[in-house]
Amino acid sequence: MTQAVRTSIRSKLPEVGVTIFTVMTRLANEHGAINLSQGFPDFDCDPDLIATVARYMREGHNQYAPMQGVLPLRQAIAEKIERLYGRRYDPDTEITVTSGGTEALFDAITTFVHAGDEVVVVEPCYDSYVPAIRLSGGTPIFVSLRFPDYRIDWREMKAALSPCTRVLLLNSPHNPTGTVLTRQDLRELAALLDGTDIIVVSDEVYEHVIFDRLEHESLARVPELAERTCIVGSFGKTYHTTGWKIGYLAAPRALSVEIQKVHQFVTFASNTAIQHAYAEFLRRKETWSDLPVFYQAKRDQFLRLIEGSRFKPIACKGTYFQLLDYSAITTEPDSVFAMRLLKDHGVASIPPSAFLYRDKGGPVLRFCFAKKEETLQRAAERLRVV
Repeated sequence: MTQAVRTSIRSKLPEVGVTIFTVMTRLANEHGAINLSQGFPDFDCDPDLIATVARYMREGHNQYAPMQGVLPLRQAIAEKIERLYGRRYDPDTEITVTSGGTEALFDAITTFVHAGDEVVVVEPCYDSYVPAIRLSGGTPIFVSLRFPDYRIDWREMKAALSPCTRVLLLNSPHNPTGTVLTRQDLRELAALLDGTDIIVVSDEVYEHVIFDRLEHESLARVPELAERTCIVGSFGKTYHTTGWKIGYLAAPRALSVEIQKVHQFVTFASNTAIQHAYAEFLRRKETWSDLPVFYQAKRDQFLRLIEGSRFKPIACKGTYFQLLDYSAITTEPDSVFAMRLLKDHGVASIPPSAFLYRDKGGPVLRFCFAKKEETLQRAAERLRVV
């Protein structure tokens, strides 16, 4: 008889469980609810993109890609950034293709954060940020975007910085609030960081999902910021292909050299044929320049459909998420109300408290409007009777 082997496991993330996205999607499936929780489209991508991937597969692009990413894609990324933001990144040394934006974030944080370092994080924040910081031995220091306007308080940001600050993590357009950085914000940031050696990791995966004729204010626009910044991008949000998991990092050479040392031991390389297909599509400007109009129409449709409900929209200037204020309905915490909304009314959402560590948050839930028209109509019918 074989004896059971006893092991002693000390978790590196003892407070971390299954993500809220996994939980809500599972519950939505179990209860037959309309899933406006997890951020993925329920419509398909351009059939020509699929055909282009298949063509590259048939042409034999089925082995390892170069560790930095296939050169045509790195060139296309550099050309697009220069066209939009005026900064030229060298595709040979300053662009790294990753397995999704989440890997890009992990690579950058792991590269620059050492034990004892502090990382300033703007909350509410995407759920991968803090675990990556803690895995590297860093300490997250939080600056809160507060209900209802969710703007950065630059005095609070200044107070959060210390001699131990190594990295500042930003996200614009911001998930889950839908706010965006302005040119004035970039000026405030540049002045604040002047004279420090702080590195910025700028999560810009929703750069093309921005509304009301606003321009995305990438940190690549400002030379003194770009020199210290790792820009994180993703194709999943742009091309409705979240399951393909291709992202990238754009950073000055000195930063990229160190990032690639980590990246090569995380995934080494990402899907070769998909990279080639994205390179073709990225050079077709209309495949990304039309995205603001496309998603603004969905945002506006969703808001029209919920008119007459007791939910109050919070201004959404970017991303494909809409925060709705439910204070006219209940005083329940967001996690409690989100569960009741799913089970009793058949609509799955995300409680923003899942993105919070210090602030208590407001009476709001996050809804994804990257959905078919009929999905939004069905969800709105249920929300109007809550």
